[in-house]
Amino acid sequence: MSDNSSRSLHWFRNDLRLDDNPALSKSLEYAQTVPVYIIDEHFWTNDKWGHVKTGPFRSCFLFESIIDLKNEIEKLGGSLLIRQGKPSEILPSLMEQFSCNTLVAQSEHATEEIEIENIVEKAVHDIGGKCYWIEGHTLYHPDDVFNLFKEIPDIFTQFRKSLESKCIVRDCIASPLKINCPDNLTSDDIPDLNTFLSHSGQKTPCLDKRSSFPFKGGLTQARKRLKHYFWDKHHLSLYKKTRNQLTGIDFSSKLSPWLAHGCISPRRIRSEVKRYENLYKPNESTYWLVFELIWRDYFRFISMKYGSRIFYHNGIKSKTNLSNQNMSSFELWKNGKTNDSFVNANMNELLKTGYMSNRGRQNVASYLVHDLGVDWRLGASWFEHLLLDYDVASNTGNWIYIAGVGNDPRANRKFDTIRQAKIYDGKNTYQNLWGADIT
Repeated sequence: MSDNSSRSLHWFRNDLRLDDNPALSKSLEYAQTVPVYIIDEHFWTNDKWGHVKTGPFRSCFLFESIIDLKNEIEKLGGSLLIRQGKPSEILPSLMEQFSCNTLVAQSEHATEEIEIENIVEKAVHDIGGKCYWIEGHTLYHPDDVFNLFKEIPDIFTQFRKSLESKCIVRDCIASPLKINCPDNLTSDDIPDLNTFLSHSGQKTPCLDKRSSFPFKGGLTQARKRLKHYFWDKHHLSLYKKTRNQLTGIDFSSKLSPWLAHGCISPRRIRSEVKRYENLYKPNESTYWLVFELIWRDYFRFISMKYGSRIFYHNGIKSKTNLSNQNMSSFELWKNGKTNDSFVNANMNELLKTGYMSNRGRQNVASYLVHDLGVDWRLGASWFEHLLLDYDVASNTGNWIYIAGVGNDPRANRKFDTIRQAKIYDGKNTYQNLWGADIT
């Protein structure tokens, strides 16, 4: 039901899309809405390991996504404010400036993001406003999941089977046809990326011609990629067979960076999978892509279950983790200068492009933890800094899984990187492409 007497302030966070955006849908119930994106400089500060949280590749992808969102909002008659600073200061100020009594935003679930929400909510309450935190990250809605489980299982298979048999995926929400903003609202320009990155000692990255991810950020590009992979080339029907390859743009869907920034929703991806299956036929590959979305959900729900424990040295396990913080070994690993050419090739690709295949991530993580004996948290921090598709729950969940302090029922998830290289790069094509001698 519309509220024709008030305005909402819509705070875009990791939901940089118009399609299937539950938080935006809530905002648009009001007569007018004021959309804003805040570049929170906290996420460009150094973490405890000395790495800038958001590195150059993800920064570039994010800025592209914000620009695309702004353009799409303007096509619907609206405007997007773009501000830099602390949300807890900017949001209440905007609410007073534009006479908004309600703040609406997508909810987050990791420690830092929850802390930010709590501070924002207090600041909004202090000026007499109210907040709505709307779920929009996951394939399965958290309310439906927590109605099914009293406690999220610590084994993924139990989680998946129960969801698939007993839980439904809610329908997608269509893109709005119009966005009504106050008459005096005009879009802001995004800061210059070079200047912005220079404040944290970083530079705008150049596209490496060898990259398996030569794409730009934004909801338009996300839809274009999905169309290409599903409908134009029908790669979806071969996904499970090709997903462990290492080179090229089409061996996997490459949708994860757009998912991480909320340029496309997991529900929209699944709905397109189902539409594809209805027109052609389901197979193991079409199922497997949805299977991966359920894994993504699982890590999100595990982070909600355990909170800050997922960041502990011992993860969610009670056993002692014997890894160290040997910085010389870590520096060799992160710069692709270890004694393992397969690990080096993957780390070089990450360093040059912000991308690494799933197969590569498993191997380099295992090598850091089990061969070099280094604290998994250092590797997770480096991934946060560089990965285009960094997502706190998935990144941490995968690292503690490999380190043996997460949701792996097996005692030791160690990869034989030499054997893995023979299986997945038998002709050394990948290692030659990303060899240690690259400049």
